Amino acid sequence: MTPEDRFPGPEHPDSGPRHQPDLDVLPYGTYYEPEPATGYPGTPYEAETYSGYGGARYLEQHWPADGQDHTVHAPENAPVFHQDHPGSHQDHPGYEPTLPDQQSPGHQAPAHQAPGRDDPPTIELGPPLPDPSAPSYPYPAPGPGEPPGPLYVVGDVHGYLEELRAELRHQGLIDAEGHWSAGRSRIWFLGDFTDRGPDGIGVIDLVMQLAAEAAAAGGYCRALMGNHELLFLGAARYGDEPVQSTAGTASFLAAWRLNGGQQHDLDRLEGHHISWLSRLPAIALEDGHLLLHSDTTAYLEYGESIPDVNDAVHSLLADEGVDEWWDCFRRFTKRFAFRGDAGPTAVHELLDTYGGTRIVHGHSPIPYLTGAVHADDGQPPHIPGPYVYADDLAVAMDGGVTMEGRLLVARLPVN
Repeated sequence: MTPEDRFPGPEHPDSGPRHQPDLDVLPYGTYYEPEPATGYPGTPYEAETYSGYGGARYLEQHWPADGQDHTVHAPENAPVFHQDHPGSHQDHPGYEPTLPDQQSPGHQAPAHQAPGRDDPPTIELGPPLPDPSAPSYPYPAPGPGEPPGPLYVVGDVHGYLEELRAELRHQGLIDAEGHWSAGRSRIWFLGDFTDRGPDGIGVIDLVMQLAAEAAAAGGYCRALMGNHELLFLGAARYGDEPVQSTAGTASFLAAWRLNGGQQHDLDRLEGHHISWLSRLPAIALEDGHLLLHSDTTAYLEYGESIPDVNDAVHSLLADEGVDEWWDCFRRFTKRFAFRGDAGPTAVHELLDTYGGTRIVHGHSPIPYLTGAVHADDGQPPHIPGPYVYADDLAVAMDGGVTMEGRLLVARLPVN
């Protein structure tokens, strides 16, 4: 059983609070809170300051309701993906999937697989060029020697589109219509766009849209591949095909359902989503921040440099079979490597290999890192903001939005 299986999400976002497992999790860090920014050229803000209280800094934000409907409807000729199949292995606990691209030798492509999946785009922009009547983004590109815009990171979204839009709006990164308004700012999403929440495809569409708009404005919006991207794409590609797991023979589709997969997301998954998701990097380095999805040292098993890791993961997902994909998913589902007395050593191992001075990650909900899930008053976990731990070497960004926590967006550095 993987760590993810120890606290799977509900199948539906409105299914109510679930029992929290008794994990041996102790607090080893502090919260940090940026004060509301006053602005940056090209955005409604100019600068961002930080204030500390009693040795810990924390963030209290209230998101305005957006109220807009962003449901995406697939065209009539969109590829059809897995429906519920009798005889699926969804009753087996302890599984998780991977992603879709080229088929391995001898592998029969399932009938639901979209054609043309072996010809993905080579750049991270997403949808086609907008209509000439669409709004323009007249921000100047950086001049020679001009520093880049501020850097933001976004924690696990898990289909909570309205919470994402509200927090991006609160940070001044999008406008009231949901378009990029941050000029040359830079954003990295840390992965896990889908599953558990109500609109994973809507989240993917928004991130792809912002990637195109940010590029036109002289900034950028990029994303990492999370374990739930592997899970979602694996469910679409391999479906009920058996895989060898440590908990017994399972399938990607069964694992995806067990971990909060939403059938309406799978029904709306299209070829351009698959191409974009399949080419996301697993690891990145920005301004001295080593950006990962998972708080694990498993990245070291795929290469000794950032390009090596990303190439290895992409090659494996493009060419290998179902069991190799499963193993990749299993490795990136590991967690908690940076907490406890050995945590700083694990962080240093990654930083010494890939560079950077601090790790920023998602994946493990902060309530589990801090022990907030053990509250006895029945109240939702209190998540003031990003959680800094492991001798200040690691920043956790998964605010536990799926467990009534919060969706975190933060400007780096957090101190």
